Amino acid sequence: MENNTKLDRRPTLRLSAWLLLVGQTLYVIITLFHTGGDANNHPVIFQSYAASGAWTVVHIAQFGCTAVMLAGLLALFFGLDVEDEIAKWAGRFAAALTVVTFALYGVVLAVDGVALKQAVVAWVNAPETEKAARFAVAEAVRWLEWGTRSYEAFALGLAMVLFAIMVALSAKIPRPIAYLMALSGLTYWVQGWTAGSEGFSPTHVIGIEAAEVFNVIWAGWLLAASKKQD
Repeated sequence: MENNTKLDRRPTLRLSAWLLLVGQTLYVIITLFHTGGDANNHPVIFQSYAASGAWTVVHIAQFGCTAVMLAGLLALFFGLDVEDEIAKWAGRFAAALTVVTFALYGVVLAVDGVALKQAVVAWVNAPETEKAARFAVAEAVRWLEWGTRSYEAFALGLAMVLFAIMVALSAKIPRPIAYLMALSGLTYWVQGWTAGSEGFSPTHVIGIEAAEVFNVIWAGWLLAASKKQD
């Protein structure tokens, strides 16, 4: 009976791995079309944001890619049939935090993809007598983005660490995958701290890139491990 259960859950683990890989990879590709530059140099970067014609499409696509990736985490929760009580509760809290992360990311993109875009366009097009006030509004929106991005990253980081605990206590998946997941969670915490304390600094960017690398590695390993069980 136990073997049949394992067989039934292997497709879910593979689905989880594919969703994670596709979501993360597409997110990286889409973000290449995001307006670049020193994100903390507001007078310069705001002008670039205002001139971007792909802004709305890029942010909608990022939302979709994140939805796919987070669906992969939820599939991982359903793909693991753990008996250990600690693992069960870790998985439940991780699944709940994944949903919270998705909601917070929606707020992030509403602030960044819509409110900030409108604010910087209004600043660029404002008469000279209103530019200072419009710029102050745009910066306030940017700081709101820092805050929402910070707590979204904290929530996702905690979800990753809890999923890592769940995976580590499961006999189905190689334990090093759990270690990589935990490292990914730590990089999200770095992102949360830097976004809240210094904005989109070089350190914040390093945290993003490290998380993307760790996610691709452990999701690819998960896919290979689930196939080996056949």
